[in-house]
Amino acid sequence: MRRNEEMKLGVMLLQAGCHEGAWRDPGVPANGGVDVEHFARLTALAEDAAFHFVFLPDSPSVVEQDDVSIARASRNDGFEPFTLLSALSARTRDIGLVATATTTYHQPYHLARMLASLDHLSGGRAAWNIVTSGFKFEAQNFGEAELPDHDTRYARAREFVEIVKGLWDTWEDDAFIRDKQSGIFADTKKLHLLNHEGDYLSVRGPLNTSRPPQGYPVLVQAGTSDAGIALAAEVGEVVFTAEPSLENGKRYYTTLKEKAREVGRKDDEVLVMPGILPIIGRTKQEASMKLQRLQSDTHLDVQIALADRWLGFVTDLRSINLDSLVPEALPQTNLIRSRQKLLLELAARQKLTWRQLIRLVSDSRGHLMVVGTPDEIADVMVDTFDQRAADGFNVLPATVPGGLKDFVDLVVPELRRRCKFRSRYRGKTLRENLGLTRPLNRFAQAGPTGRR
Repeated sequence: MRRNEEMKLGVMLLQAGCHEGAWRDPGVPANGGVDVEHFARLTALAEDAAFHFVFLPDSPSVVEQDDVSIARASRNDGFEPFTLLSALSARTRDIGLVATATTTYHQPYHLARMLASLDHLSGGRAAWNIVTSGFKFEAQNFGEAELPDHDTRYARAREFVEIVKGLWDTWEDDAFIRDKQSGIFADTKKLHLLNHEGDYLSVRGPLNTSRPPQGYPVLVQAGTSDAGIALAAEVGEVVFTAEPSLENGKRYYTTLKEKAREVGRKDDEVLVMPGILPIIGRTKQEASMKLQRLQSDTHLDVQIALADRWLGFVTDLRSINLDSLVPEALPQTNLIRSRQKLLLELAARQKLTWRQLIRLVSDSRGHLMVVGTPDEIADVMVDTFDQRAADGFNVLPATVPGGLKDFVDLVVPELRRRCKFRSRYRGKTLRENLGLTRPLNRFAQAGPTGRR
């Protein structure tokens, strides 16, 4: 398939939606975070519309830093991604299932086994969103006072991913012969020990699960710092990014593809899928009113806490004159550097006050937000796609189910009318549907050397 024919679409599923005020919307179930039926209905909406995948973000901690913001936040009552996606795998047939898991506080063997299991359970529809921990309270849940420094987290991540891929390769595809007559279950000539000894991790192997149906579950990456882009170029097959302007998106797209080529990868092996948060109305005024209602339902304490977090906890916004201009620079954070950089650049470009930036973060977290009619939203998506700023989009519904249903019912038909989105699934696995090749087993390629 030529790149220009169709865009790829995923959808991020948060329990209430991607706007901080979403949980107060009358159409949003207040207990959706722990209701599997709620997630099953959302996934069915996306699958019926032929979305490529559902995407579950995650953090192994409460991310707010005080009771004032925790009391009004809706994100701290939800499922762990692998548990939920395993349940959803039994209720779906075609749609991809993307689980977020940190390389900072997981162990490679555990994660390789969980992802292989999800790929088997789903018939080859699993994907791993590779993240390094970026919220400071995660460290204290794993016996550390502070997160490792930014570069160390990415160095460990690079080693971690290579170990996981190696573990997926330790059994060749046809190693398990399961011959009842001979009594031989596995051909050990097709078993290869990893025996990894690295700077951060030591893993012997082999994995006690056969090779995943996709070879490797699809590898998703979301870093946009220099270290994040380097990792994405090396290992990412789907890259999730926040790019609120077309020009920034084009620069990022060009940079990532160039860096991927430098390490021997082809353009179609790395799919750039920025987030888009659509607020959809049958008229522009209706869309604007939807956004205004969400904004009115979002308490200032929640907005401030979210902005403080995405800026890396380097300032106390409760003590700042909110009507003063955002400075061009802040102290560099050890947390999510790419988002801090993006927000400061956005504030400088638009000459935002702190109050305006706080509202923007609450609305979109720095992603591309489009408020308008289905035609207007489709216009932006098609223009972004055609100008080589995206290979597709990760859709971030402001509310669910309403925002997702609006997108499926109103925007998807418009994209199809313009021949920019498919109407059915064509492959059996997520890799096939994304146009990604199945990786060969590194040990099988090296020849019949037997156990290592």
